[in-house]
Amino acid sequence: MEMNELASTEPRTRAREEHREGPIARSIEQQTAKLPSDIWLWAALGSIVASLTFQISGDDRKAHFIGLWPPTFLLLGLYNKLVKLHGSEGV
Repeated sequence: MEMNELASTEPRTRAREEHREGPIARSIEQQTAKLPSDIWLWAALGSIVASLTFQISGDDRKAHFIGLWPPTFLLLGLYNKLVKLHGSEGV
């Protein structure tokens, strides 16, 4: 394998200019990176407890609505952790 072929198969270390984050996304990521990662986990657990509480009290609509929140909080936590570890530009 020639050197040019090898270089073309290696992953990029920087995002292409057309794939870079905009200023709004970058500023949101800078602010949320200041939050501890376990906040997202506690938010997910809190919403699970709140959903169970509404379910036990018989308010199914609120229980189902709040029961949809934990996956969102966990995904936000995962995204937040990835941005902290690798940066939004993958540098």
